[in-house]
Amino acid sequence: MASIGKIARRTFLFGAVAVAGGAAFGFYKLTQTPPNPLNPDDGALNPFVVINADGITLIAPRAEMGQGVHTTLPALVAEELDVALADIKVIHGPAAKAYFNQALLGAAFPVTDYKRKPWHDDTAHFLGNAAKFLDLQVTGGSTSTRDGFVKMREAGAAAREMLKDAAAEQLGVKSAELATENGAVIAPDGTRLPYADLAPAATKLKPRNVTLRDPSEWKTLGKSQPRTDMVGKSTGTATFGIDFRAPGMKFATVKMSPKRSSMRSFDPSDAILMDGVEKIIDLGDGFAVVATNTWLAFQAADAVRVEWDDAPYPADTDAQMAKIAEAFDTSPNSTGRNDGDVETASGDTISAEYSVPFLAHATMEPMTTAAKFTGDALEVWSPNQGPMLIRNWCADAVGLDPEQVTVHTMLMGGAFGRRGEVDFAVLAARVAREMPDTPVLVTWSREEDMRHDFYRPAAIARMSGKVQDGQITALDAQVAAPSPSHQAMARWLGREMGGPDAELTAGVADQPYGIPNYRTRGYLADLDVPVGFWRSVGASYGGFFFDGFIDELAHAAGRDPLEVRLELARREHAPSASVIEKVRDMSGWTGQTPAGIGRGIGFTYSFGTPVAQVIEVRDTDAGIKIDKAWIACDPGTALDPSIIHAQMMGGCIFGLSAATNGQITFTDGEVDQWNFPDYDGLRMHNAPEIEVAILENADGISGVGEPGTPPAAPALANALFDLTGQRARRLPLGLDYSLLI
Repeated sequence: MASIGKIARRTFLFGAVAVAGGAAFGFYKLTQTPPNPLNPDDGALNPFVVINADGITLIAPRAEMGQGVHTTLPALVAEELDVALADIKVIHGPAAKAYFNQALLGAAFPVTDYKRKPWHDDTAHFLGNAAKFLDLQVTGGSTSTRDGFVKMREAGAAAREMLKDAAAEQLGVKSAELATENGAVIAPDGTRLPYADLAPAATKLKPRNVTLRDPSEWKTLGKSQPRTDMVGKSTGTATFGIDFRAPGMKFATVKMSPKRSSMRSFDPSDAILMDGVEKIIDLGDGFAVVATNTWLAFQAADAVRVEWDDAPYPADTDAQMAKIAEAFDTSPNSTGRNDGDVETASGDTISAEYSVPFLAHATMEPMTTAAKFTGDALEVWSPNQGPMLIRNWCADAVGLDPEQVTVHTMLMGGAFGRRGEVDFAVLAARVAREMPDTPVLVTWSREEDMRHDFYRPAAIARMSGKVQDGQITALDAQVAAPSPSHQAMARWLGREMGGPDAELTAGVADQPYGIPNYRTRGYLADLDVPVGFWRSVGASYGGFFFDGFIDELAHAAGRDPLEVRLELARREHAPSASVIEKVRDMSGWTGQTPAGIGRGIGFTYSFGTPVAQVIEVRDTDAGIKIDKAWIACDPGTALDPSIIHAQMMGGCIFGLSAATNGQITFTDGEVDQWNFPDYDGLRMHNAPEIEVAILENADGISGVGEPGTPPAAPALANALFDLTGQRARRLPLGLDYSLLI
């Protein structure tokens, strides 16, 4: 993702939120529990657990977008509620403050993750309460499980004790005399009282403090579980946003300015004559076509004659990259690391410049949302990562109060941060307003989706380091890029926010390496190309810059690059050293490769999780093939090994796809890439065999949705260097190497 969860990760927002949360809201407000949006008469024991005649339902506070959170969150509840995971139905929660993401804002605490002490975590957890006031009911930043790890278990345990209390009143015994098992309270004489029978009385009781079970007692957590969404997605019966249907529904698409500007002229006369086209709506900076089916709407949109105003940013890629480079002539926006003195450190100096392009999210399901406007209410069915943001902005777009808007979060065919934005839902609301009392499903064409994204920023790094006597004595990194944090805050909160953005140097400033002289600086590029959060955000390019250059320094020092990383990590962070050791052993790394084979090591610490990858490439007559990948990670506590395994594989493939082929370029202010033939991913024939190992040496629990992506690009680039002797300092790698496609 990307990742709305990176809004404030060790950034400018933390200070603002701390002041707002501590001074304006006060201690009481920060600790106040938001109201339960659910009706106790329906069996709601708390905002997360509903028990009635229909069974047990978990109201998930986070959206399912393929990462498996709708399996892990109910497993947390099941463990404390004494029910089987298969007995819990999972649905998305409504837009409500009760579902705020505490870990999202807590991640902003300005201490590098791996250096945090218990009091840092406690303070971050407390200040994370301020997320409720910012309506941050958000899925992103690899925070879903971190946020729910205690919260969901407490919800299950509180519901269990309320059910026991209800049974105690009914039986005339003490609650402590009762047990629970398989969805029932068990009396001392063996009598079983099903939860569904007790729920009506239990909902009238107040929850009390509970003690969570020790991990040694876990029966479900820590083991691989069948995915709750597996059958529906495998059989095609799951309802994604694009699948939603309602009686009387119309279908629409939009075309917005590919130059992010206004329309000079707009002539829909040919399109409106097409049979089945019902309405064409002028949206100012674009238009919508409403028709009897989506394909017809696409065809009619292509028939509209339109001219766009010029783009507000440099019109071509070279000019945009030059604008980013100009940022190095300004003062640093942030200084993420400043250990020792890089200026006076001894050793031979090595320097290099790295660059990466803009990247699209390219979700398999394009942007889509359905909406129905009745004049005094708006109902929205949207695959999204931020229901309250969607609610608030849609309300504003159609002139309603937020309380008049109902948001249904749908399953998502990919998100990666793109569905943390609100534009696609707001456009659907605007179209629905022009079609009162009629549900309208607005679906973007693939071309519209690709050319109207909020892109992963392009970035440039100027790296310098020193080596002496086989040791890296200094590293000085400067990174320039546009800020997705600044842009996203303006879009989401409706106002510009400045200040330092540490995301500029994520994956560079926060690496657990014991380099005695270590400085990083981030430079904010003044460029209006729309950017946003993309899976692993700044670490997606910072990992390539930092780890690629570490490889260069290791070779300059005459050392094995894996052993250098291991040595540096051992000085600073034992769990990180352990994943490097593990991937060394998994891959059988010797530092020597036969002719026609190349191997590279990549390591990045991100989202609290150290991940090491070894990539092996092989020279073939058809091009260089990515043959094998070994991945070792340490999320602290592995709640579901199969999901972690899948996320590491998916993150690696996502990162390799971008590293080999991904780039968004511009000509005359418009994006050149229109569809997957222009923006391809790895296919089965050129994807590697992957082996994953999960360690549990780190404290606590960390994210797994994004950390598998950052090490992929440097591991592959370093493998290509091992094979060819040619150093990769820019992406995509397909520009400089003959890769198998």
